[in-house]
Amino acid sequence: MLTLATLVFFASHAAARYTADWTSLDSRPLPTWYDEAKVGIFVHWGVFSVPAFESEWFWWHWQGQQPPEQICVDYMKKNYPPDFTYPDFAPGFHAQFFNPGDWADIFKASGAKYVVLTAKHHEGFTNWGSPFSWNWNSVDTGPHRDLVGELGEAVRNRSLHYGLYNSLYEWFNPLYLIDKKNGFKSQQYVMNKLLPELFNMVVRYKPELIWSDGDWEAPDSYWNSTQFLAWLYNDSPVKDTIVTNDRWGAGCYCKHGGYYNCEDKYTPGQLPKHKWEKCQSVDKQSWGYRRNMKTSELMDLPTIIKDLVETVALGGNYLLNVGPTPDGMIPVVFEERLRGIGAWLDVNGEAIYASKPWRIQRENASLPVWYTSKGKSVYAFITAKPSKPLVELLEPKTSTATKVTILGNTNPLSWAPVRPNGGLVVLLPELPQSPSQVWTIKLDGVQ
Repeated sequence: MLTLATLVFFASHAAARYTADWTSLDSRPLPTWYDEAKVGIFVHWGVFSVPAFESEWFWWHWQGQQPPEQICVDYMKKNYPPDFTYPDFAPGFHAQFFNPGDWADIFKASGAKYVVLTAKHHEGFTNWGSPFSWNWNSVDTGPHRDLVGELGEAVRNRSLHYGLYNSLYEWFNPLYLIDKKNGFKSQQYVMNKLLPELFNMVVRYKPELIWSDGDWEAPDSYWNSTQFLAWLYNDSPVKDTIVTNDRWGAGCYCKHGGYYNCEDKYTPGQLPKHKWEKCQSVDKQSWGYRRNMKTSELMDLPTIIKDLVETVALGGNYLLNVGPTPDGMIPVVFEERLRGIGAWLDVNGEAIYASKPWRIQRENASLPVWYTSKGKSVYAFITAKPSKPLVELLEPKTSTATKVTILGNTNPLSWAPVRPNGGLVVLLPELPQSPSQVWTIKLDGVQ
């Protein structure tokens, strides 16, 4: 009867038609692949990679906001002729060294299970031959290549999930500026540019994740977000696998959509009730490539691993960003970070992938410790090397069947109870040198 009930439940959801309202759309179960994946790679790549100065918001900070960022104005005056425009950067986005197989190999080696590429950032330039972005796309100018399609094929050939970032608004699109001037009472941009382009992108590339952004200037009713999501969930070619975030209009953050981003680099501090994702960037100053980035402005490997552990312990996914160069290379320092994460996950991934938050997510006994669980096992992440070979864990409740090991070594560890109703002291072996400075204790037979 239980099996039959389960089948009926899933059949009813599979047959469900979602209506174009948040109550219905928010009831859709999140496809299971996403929560199980835990780790993804974000890739910010576009015309902004050519000036490669300040951040991917360079165009807006130079010519959009008032007053402009003086550092951007000075940069252009010093390095470019007076009549140079931002679109003049596009031919420099040549991507001549872009090898999608090399990128996909790096992403696979990082231990990530999904990849999200900027199909279109706020500048409006599409990394594919959008028929709705004439002469402002990667096929008509710059690389003269379908970057979205090429990377998608390579990523999927390595059994990774593929997602696309799409900005709803475009800073300087004339149709958008007309709607904005009209207080978003008109929808010329939405009907003639945004929605046709989104439909085309989904049908052509069949992404398994849409990372929406650039929504905050207008309500979801202007963007027609609920109508688009109803089509995406009901009738699109990816209706059974697609995952979406929460950036679908002013006021939607942390409230509506698939999983929640809430804000860039979001850290909830305690276990949220809804699935969430932390997007983080190796370069702490920018999402896009910067030619003048410094080592001190980058996240080091131990910081990334600890950030990943904290995120997963609190039920989140970790989406780590790298910004490639305009000629199509992932900077070596970013590659080193990604391969370092992969080396750590090779040993400790058992405690990350498809894990669930434990009843206690963190404790501070002798050392800061984060917990995850999977099946009947509990995992304790030691995020600092102990000064002595003893670690005290106060939260697990032990029994005579309790077994303790450290991932990477199958030999059981000696332990002793702290008190009758719970807690244990674990005698650690000589810990191997680890660039990540995070080790994982596996506890079986505890509550």
